[in-house]
Amino acid sequence: MKIAFFDAKPYDVKSFDPCARAAGFQIKYFETKLSEDTAELAKGYDAVCVFVNDTVNAAVIDRLVSFGTRIVALRCAGFNNVDVKHAFGRIHVLRVPAYSPYAVAEHAMAMLLTSIRRIHKAYIRTKDFNFSLSQLTGFDLHGKTVGVVGTGKIGRVFIDICSGFGMRVLAYDKFPSSELRESGKASYVSLDTLLAESDVISLHCPLTEETYHMLNASSLEKCKRGVVIVNTSRGALVDAEALLGAIKSRQVGAACLDVYEEESDFFFEDFSGHIVEDDVLARLISMPNVIVTSHQAFLTEEALANIAETTIENIRLLTEKGECPNELCYRRGEAEDCKSGKCF
Repeated sequence: MKIAFFDAKPYDVKSFDPCARAAGFQIKYFETKLSEDTAELAKGYDAVCVFVNDTVNAAVIDRLVSFGTRIVALRCAGFNNVDVKHAFGRIHVLRVPAYSPYAVAEHAMAMLLTSIRRIHKAYIRTKDFNFSLSQLTGFDLHGKTVGVVGTGKIGRVFIDICSGFGMRVLAYDKFPSSELRESGKASYVSLDTLLAESDVISLHCPLTEETYHMLNASSLEKCKRGVVIVNTSRGALVDAEALLGAIKSRQVGAACLDVYEEESDFFFEDFSGHIVEDDVLARLISMPNVIVTSHQAFLTEEALANIAETTIENIRLLTEKGECPNELCYRRGEAEDCKSGKCF
């Protein structure tokens, strides 16, 4: 099994190499992202391994199929960068549905605490031996209301963390968890109620046509004035321009963003010596009440190990047994649903 590994970073090599050797697979690492321009690199490989900012659209899929590549192995949970409808019946698409929900949930809380207690500003000050407490006043999380959108594994871990801080938890999910409801840790409410009553809103849902820009000018206007927005899921859940406007009008009090809707042009790369041409991103980063991290919520040793193990095991199962439970459109009896996207 020969695998072309795109958008490779040093930490990927460290985690994937032992798993690949154990399975008898050969991996060729490419620093470039997969796209229509780079798909040629996959010629001669049985599978490609891709991440969140690789492009797997219809044109790329057709190129891969023409090369004899049979598998697209996502080393992530989300698959909004893959044209799954076009892939159906042409190429196998595998994903990692869960790795370490603790990694992402803990990063969300780390960003929230950093923001509301001004830890990032205090760190910079004390580096200059400035020990003034002026403009560093924060607020307690205890007793505040947090709205959690998406109650999958990550969302539920985040709810547990918030419960530990003594927060009131409101939850919204198209498919509510009966286990969570029965636990009493969170109250399921409508999205409008969550927006209106939450002091903090944290997003933990997938990006779909339905959730695209779910936080936009209209929905942000429904929020409590001064609300804190946390997004460690997918950038396009939030209309960045609308968020910028809501921050300028003081409707949004702070934003903690590990993802950004146009991040594929910037994240994971060093632009410190360049002028960033994305004006919205530049303005968000310049805001004193905005924290941006470079899609690093997943980046823990435990999560990287889980991702590598699951990705390699997915490929092994498909090649040896002809099926894999982590394949998109795995339910073969629902082919029409898969083609329409309803099975997601």
